[in-house]
Amino acid sequence: MLTYQYTAREAKTGSKVTSEIQAASESAAAKLISEQGFVPIDIHLKKDGFSLLGNRSNKIKSKDRVLFARQLSTLINAGLPLLQSLRSVQEQTTSKGLKVVIAEVIADVEGGSALSKALERHPTVFNTVFTSLVAAGETSGTLDKALERIATQQEKDAEVIAKVRGALIYPAIVLFVISLVVVFMLVTVLPQVEQLYDDLNRTLPLLTKVLLAISNIFTKYWYLLLIIIIASIYFGVQYFKTEGGQRVGDMLKMRFPIFGRLFMKLYMARFSRTASTLTSSGVPMLEMLKITGNSVNNVYVEESTFKAAEKVKSGTALSVALKGDEYFLELVPQMIKIGEDSGSLDQMFEKTASYYERELDNEIKSISTTIEPALMVVLGLVAGVLVGAILLPVYSLVGETITL
Repeated sequence: MLTYQYTAREAKTGSKVTSEIQAASESAAAKLISEQGFVPIDIHLKKDGFSLLGNRSNKIKSKDRVLFARQLSTLINAGLPLLQSLRSVQEQTTSKGLKVVIAEVIADVEGGSALSKALERHPTVFNTVFTSLVAAGETSGTLDKALERIATQQEKDAEVIAKVRGALIYPAIVLFVISLVVVFMLVTVLPQVEQLYDDLNRTLPLLTKVLLAISNIFTKYWYLLLIIIIASIYFGVQYFKTEGGQRVGDMLKMRFPIFGRLFMKLYMARFSRTASTLTSSGVPMLEMLKITGNSVNNVYVEESTFKAAEKVKSGTALSVALKGDEYFLELVPQMIKIGEDSGSLDQMFEKTASYYERELDNEIKSISTTIEPALMVVLGLVAGVLVGAILLPVYSLVGETITL
């Protein structure tokens, strides 16, 4: 429940009253105040109340949404009324932000709104896939099954994304550590070698001179480098948020060496899994394609999906509409064709999703196998250059000493 502060006028005497009340929403608070014999003048959330814990900055995790859908499905399947089920889930959830959202959903449902419409008021929490499946479940009278499908679909999606992130994080960490070692050697060890040669009035080897020039840039202009790095990261992030930047980023993901195949299979798995969930829930084909296109999270795959939807609208089979599209792997339209011919399209989408999820696992293992020796080569080259720049001058001095 949320805590509201209110100012009201007593209906009989007209005297003003200022107090607090707990309710699921502002409208619910107004109703409770009226029932107590007061006329509300001003109602607002208490500044130090529970409502601030539900601020949008309090991010709601994917696992909390999954748990919400699964618990609600279980309670509805057990025969509990929707409102009672929602209140029970609200009590059980540990996410403070989600508690507030559920409270608002409860208030909307109490006011006569359908659950899907109540969820649509929170698009940052419940995406289009979520609300569309709930709406389909309400229409068909299978809300519990729809919620169960949502939980399964989102679990699969989160699992796949976690695997992809894991594959990307490992090489990033290794390269970051190598960079730190290089910077450390440049700013601490190499200057000592330079000082030694200066004391002896000797000329440094070319490789050492080049690295010392880089070292001088790091030591003398480190603040400028730091500003450039921070500015580059900031403007880079801002650029990739723009429409043009998003298109560039999405294209790079699909065309980048080694990782391009990984992202293509990720998009095919996500497309197929979402399509399977929506189709099996009875969502119409055109609406399914629109929702699925939005959920893939790649501009080019999304545009291809929308183009296919236009062709389907004109009477073309989905398998024909997707065939030959450069942003869809060949297996997808082939499996859809089998589903169309056999009348089991949802099952074919499910099998396609499972296939590409397995392929993702294999691709991640393959990348790990390829990246590790590649990183070792990079590490060896970096170490060789550093050792050469540091030891060559030392060996040169030692050789001259022995000769003398």
